[in-house]
Amino acid sequence: MTLYDHPDCPYGMKVRIVLAEKDMDCEVVTIDVQSGQHRQPEFLKLNPFGRVPVLVDEGCVIYDSTVINEYLDDEYPEPALRPGGSDERARVRLLEDYADTAFTLPAMALQNELAKPAGTRDESRVKAARDVVLKTLEMLNRELEGKEYLGGDAFSLADVAFAPMALQLEKLGVNLDNTLKNVKAWAQRLASRPSVAKVPRLVA
Repeated sequence: MTLYDHPDCPYGMKVRIVLAEKDMDCEVVTIDVQSGQHRQPEFLKLNPFGRVPVLVDEGCVIYDSTVINEYLDDEYPEPALRPGGSDERARVRLLEDYADTAFTLPAMALQNELAKPAGTRDESRVKAARDVVLKTLEMLNRELEGKEYLGGDAFSLADVAFAPMALQLEKLGVNLDNTLKNVKAWAQRLASRPSVAKVPRLVA
């Protein structure tokens, strides 16, 4: 099994968390996106969209982190990272999709803007992205009321999807105060999981 990835990619981190959760050995091939390696013909044969991560398992080529993680949960079902009931599974899928499109992307935009020297940042973009992130955290705080994880009592692919950027909040200047107590406790549970600790950039 081979994972083509970049260390800073939150979508790749999703896959690495699942591989660690299932205690699976996997060769990791680093794709240098800064140099444009993901646009080279050799990589485009694996993923015509030119994005990491890509998983190759016994000749089966899968791209898109959500599809990869569902494949891994189907092929290697222990421990299961999706609930058994179809309604609960649908809810986990909805939350994972929300994480990918409505949380991770604005959090990455905020991260990229904050990485610029102070005098060159677009403060309106910083505020807009931070507002979107906070809105998501308020939603998650409601979702987590009375629950250990987003899927209920068990760690699931929904938690995996949010983890990469949810564990970077302090670096993004987003403080989890008492109004977000459920999110704060959940983030601490995420950070304490051995599978998450194996992704150094999440807990360093």
